[in-house]
Amino acid sequence: MQFKDVIGHQNIKEKLIHGVQKNKVSHAQLFLGDAGYGTLGLSVAYAQYVLCLEKKENDSCGTCSSCLKINELQHPDLHFSFPTVQADSPVSDSFLENWREQIKKNSYFTLFDWTQVIDIKERQPIISVKESAEIQRKLSLKSYEGGYKIMIIWMADQMNSQCSNKILKILEEPPNKTIFILVSQDSENLLDTIKSRCQMVNIGRVNNVDMQLHLKNKFGLNQEQSESIASFSEGNIIKALELINMDEQEGSLCDNFIGLMRSSYKKNVLEMMNWAEDMAQVGKERQKMFLIYCSHMLRQCIIKNYGNAENVKLSESELSFLKKFSPFINGNNIREFMKSIDDAYYQLDRNANPKILFTLMCFQSMRFLHKA
Repeated sequence: MQFKDVIGHQNIKEKLIHGVQKNKVSHAQLFLGDAGYGTLGLSVAYAQYVLCLEKKENDSCGTCSSCLKINELQHPDLHFSFPTVQADSPVSDSFLENWREQIKKNSYFTLFDWTQVIDIKERQPIISVKESAEIQRKLSLKSYEGGYKIMIIWMADQMNSQCSNKILKILEEPPNKTIFILVSQDSENLLDTIKSRCQMVNIGRVNNVDMQLHLKNKFGLNQEQSESIASFSEGNIIKALELINMDEQEGSLCDNFIGLMRSSYKKNVLEMMNWAEDMAQVGKERQKMFLIYCSHMLRQCIIKNYGNAENVKLSESELSFLKKFSPFINGNNIREFMKSIDDAYYQLDRNANPKILFTLMCFQSMRFLHKA
């Protein structure tokens, strides 16, 4: 995997490359950010650049023997550690084939996605103390190819306390030419002693321009579609992919939102009941995505009304609707709107009856929209 395969983050890529070129590579680095921002892909691309035999100015060559091995995730000096279901195996090596297949398929995935790959029961995976022994064993060996040895610990925040404490010494005083790359999206679950030993690399959202360009080139979306998805996904590639994979026959989220708000504003009970019936028929994940989209649109209304209109990030069709609709969302009803959506998501996640839930949502919206 090369840097060009990772969406956005040009500034971070340049800093990582500059550090390697100037021979200023920290032995322990923490790549901190949501999985949907590309933390794992960046860590693998960085490892490939470090190990590349024919480095280019802006990326690894992609053709040398080292790059070819990393493309297959088979390089003997690149090691991976990741959460596993302890009842099946306490060490990562047992799932290496699954791991390689997953990254080759798509490097943007969550811990839940990974759990579904390795365990049909979807039990909670962790990185245990037995894995820490494997980490120390692998890094105590000499480099196969005479260069760096690199250990990528994905979802490092899932290390239990015993594992974290066991790797403290090797993290602080690693063998010569050894690099740790810890990938995490929740620094609060990492020991302070772990964080203090790492150079922090904060990885934020993918910007809208890079996101839109990727959606157009990868999925052939038009300008309207790419703008809408880029805005709603808020720089998260995983969220964007989920939206694209939704069944197009179910209609756009924007159409669903407009249908809800128009029927509720008109107090047209028949339309409201029909809308709720239609929403109850779509898949649960689509319903949850719709509720998230509602929160997104309401936030954009508030930004437009009380902030800088230039900060409103929407497609042309969404913006056209908001110009007329946003005045009805204000300080008198926004809190109630957001709470009702949060409650609906909570209940839906716990298998509430969707028809009753969305019917209630219609009548709540009607009341909120007409609140003085």
